[in-house]
Amino acid sequence: MDTSTLSDVANRMVAPGKGILAADESTGTIGSRLLSIGLENTEDNRRSWREILFTTPGIEEQISGVILYDETIRQNGSDGKRLIDNLTSLGIMPGIKVDKSTSPLENAPGELFTSGLDGLRDRLAEYRNLGATFAKWRAVITVAHGIPTARGIKVNSEALARYAGLCQEAGIVPIVEPEVLMDGDHTIEKCYAATEATLSQVFSDLIDSGVYLEGIVLKPNMVLSGSDAPNRADAAEVAERTITCFRRTVPAAVPGIAFLSGGQGDEEATVNLDAMNRSELDRPWNMTFSYGRGLQAAPLKKWGQDTSDITGTQEVFARRAKIVAAASRGEYSADMERG
Repeated sequence: MDTSTLSDVANRMVAPGKGILAADESTGTIGSRLLSIGLENTEDNRRSWREILFTTPGIEEQISGVILYDETIRQNGSDGKRLIDNLTSLGIMPGIKVDKSTSPLENAPGELFTSGLDGLRDRLAEYRNLGATFAKWRAVITVAHGIPTARGIKVNSEALARYAGLCQEAGIVPIVEPEVLMDGDHTIEKCYAATEATLSQVFSDLIDSGVYLEGIVLKPNMVLSGSDAPNRADAAEVAERTITCFRRTVPAAVPGIAFLSGGQGDEEATVNLDAMNRSELDRPWNMTFSYGRGLQAAPLKKWGQDTSDITGTQEVFARRAKIVAAASRGEYSADMERG
């Protein structure tokens, strides 16, 4: 294991003022988004959309890396170059989603388990040869009556630890993504309890598995009220509870935390990230973003209005990236949304 390279890549991924674009939507998920703007789910349309994002001028100033889907890491753009080469020419690191589908955990109503460990060592070797420098695996933790259970957390945590170890063995930085879902009407206190239990187990299993913590990036949820909860907590409380929870569970050795947007709206995810970076609570890690919809929703809507307006669509994407990057520095203002 080349620990110095792993540490270097992880630190570059969460460099101050930069974050990660999640463009790893499955064929079905990106198809739903294309359908929302009246486009068919074809390979050409999927390629065109991702190429618009990846070739946006100046985006390397806010984006350190892009998480790709298996189809995308193999695709050529309209110029005949590999899409991945367009990223690396800008100094943007390419990553790859390696988890597969979630399925119900046996004898555990309401809880899910992520598959994808079978054959992962060989797939990682192939992705490394294709140019991937980091990877991503998402574990899903549901909050509802009686769940998550300790067993539900444990089986997902052990899979994350095995994945992370295999990544580092292959010379790839693992993004460790345990997501406590915001779906439901639960309180922020319940999200806090589930997040604390999940992160405690995840880092226990990572350490037991010999994972080099200085060579990972954590991609967690924020501690939030459920999306359907009455009187949802404001940004100040989200920041206080999230940082407090992480100070109790996330070792200082971890280079940085790249939050997922997790179903939040564009502005909510940005305001919450900004509040955390303005907080006076001490924290040893850089706190940035790894957003999918939080970066893509606005430019996708613009593209749907006129698919020939590539420049206009890229301007909207670049603006969204600048806004979110400002939040990662604690410099966001609501006027940026209206500017």
